[in-house]
Amino acid sequence: MEMGLSPIVCIAQDYIQGKTVDDSRLRQAILELPDNKTEHLPGYLPLVPGVPVLLTENVATELGLSNGTRGIFRQLVYDESPEDELLPENVAKAAKINKKTTKLTIKRKALPLIPAYSMTTHKSQGQTLGKIIVDLVMPPGPLEVASVYVPLSRVKRLDDLLIIRPFEFATLQVKPSTAQIAELKRLDKIAQNTRKRFQFIV
Repeated sequence: MEMGLSPIVCIAQDYIQGKTVDDSRLRQAILELPDNKTEHLPGYLPLVPGVPVLLTENVATELGLSNGTRGIFRQLVYDESPEDELLPENVAKAAKINKKTTKLTIKRKALPLIPAYSMTTHKSQGQTLGKIIVDLVMPPGPLEVASVYVPLSRVKRLDDLLIIRPFEFATLQVKPSTAQIAELKRLDKIAQNTRKRFQFIV
């Protein structure tokens, strides 16, 4: 990735009942919601050429551009939007907000991309990665076998794996069930077949 470049910040467009959010304070509050409350679609998406990205939805599955596909951002090609995002002159710039709790359902329109400097175990499943850093300190609660097996098996060589901090040895002693092993092998086989089929795609 090139250094010293100004990022392109893509701002999501949010809708309530099919209409854009006109109130600036409400729009700002929605855009600043944490990603875990917006189905991992960020309100602000900074992009610079060379940044690794991950697709968050199926774009063109016939070309291998599906949910979870990794890539490198190179350039943003703009397209004219048929929607007029500007407010008419007669629309008030302020809105009264009563002190009460209201539940809103918001639809977000955004680029289906997220930065991929890091990813969850779930997103990495079925992929072969280059050099990776893994955290094996697990959160409290029942330990999922996939939380350990999947990240450790994403690289081909031990030299390409770095475990970021000390962890409990018991983490490695969780034994997967026969069904879990079979399922992980099945997913890896599907991933290998997919890569072979679409190997012409960079």
